[in-house]
Amino acid sequence: MEDDAPVIYGLEFQARALTAQTAETDTIRFLVGTQSLKFDNQIHIIDFDDENNIINKNVLLHHAGEIWHISSSPADKGVLTTCYNKTSESRVLTCASVWRMPAEWESGSHESPDDSSNNPQTLELLCHLDNTAHGNVACVLWEPMGDGKRVISLADSHAVLWDLQESSSKAMMSSSATLEGKGQLKFTSGKWSPHHNCTQLATANDTAIRGWDLRSMSQIYCIENAHGQLVRDLDFNPNKQYYLASCGDDCKVKFWDVRHINEPVKTLEEHSHWVWSVRYNHSHDQLLLTASSDSRVILSNMVSISSEPFGHLVDDDDLSDGEEARHEEKSREPLQDSVVATYEEHEDSVYAAEWSSADPWLFASLSYDGRLVINRVPRALKYRILL
Repeated sequence: MEDDAPVIYGLEFQARALTAQTAETDTIRFLVGTQSLKFDNQIHIIDFDDENNIINKNVLLHHAGEIWHISSSPADKGVLTTCYNKTSESRVLTCASVWRMPAEWESGSHESPDDSSNNPQTLELLCHLDNTAHGNVACVLWEPMGDGKRVISLADSHAVLWDLQESSSKAMMSSSATLEGKGQLKFTSGKWSPHHNCTQLATANDTAIRGWDLRSMSQIYCIENAHGQLVRDLDFNPNKQYYLASCGDDCKVKFWDVRHINEPVKTLEEHSHWVWSVRYNHSHDQLLLTASSDSRVILSNMVSISSEPFGHLVDDDDLSDGEEARHEEKSREPLQDSVVATYEEHEDSVYAAEWSSADPWLFASLSYDGRLVINRVPRALKYRILL
């Protein structure tokens, strides 16, 4: 029996890094990385059993340091990257590495192999994405829908494209681009576009959003003052190749058509503090998740700028005359955008929200106090979208 009630899991550590296990499309599975200065940091593998509404967790040790960012290979369930702090010569550096989890953990089994929290196993280091010359790594992006052999690291003012070779045990730098301009320019985040044969990248630095062509590593557009303050996160509409969402410290979420960058297509102002995360639903691009330091997660239905602004594309042959007249009337007006739900299960800044790779109606959010919440799109909306 499907229930709309949230399921809450406490990590007992501070945390800000969350990803769905992208290559796992059968089991609902999320990975969370901890930020602890006192203890060994961990990656919690969270399996959600949606029939019984319970969470099963396994814990892996991440000795390298506190985790700032985590992302998982689109092709290999067992492979992931982390960005983490390490101290060298009394300087704190943020490094990035590629890891493999033990084989028995790669796919979601609802049984823990043993009591993993008392006897946790360690991640296997495959390779470092370090070229310390490039500075502190903000995030690592996998090529969308790729074979898990290409990643981009964003480090200070450098975007570096890596080829992973020999089963990811070796990373070769294949090309790079640098932010040009006055002052100390620094990438905060980025997204590899799933469109244009995966040849484009969007990045955020300060208040600007830039587009890059990965074949020439050159800039293709720049939205100078996309937000009034720092841009925190970006996401591409999975179905509309020129559409991009952004969020930032001005509490706003903006939608852009990158062919017309003078102004946003739409702006949302629902949050009351910095917005850390924006995510399009992979299957139904009118559904959008945002997470903020106001401790809230908001689910919006942005149908007017979605790939189906008039609702479903219905074949007229399937309609009777009466239905047809009604359908004509209905289909002339785009549906209204709305906030579907505001989720208030968190009591601290929500740094991340991610849709499941296995269930399009389910998402997780993570706040700094280590609280992970799993929620579902309300049933009424789900059936309205489907039927």
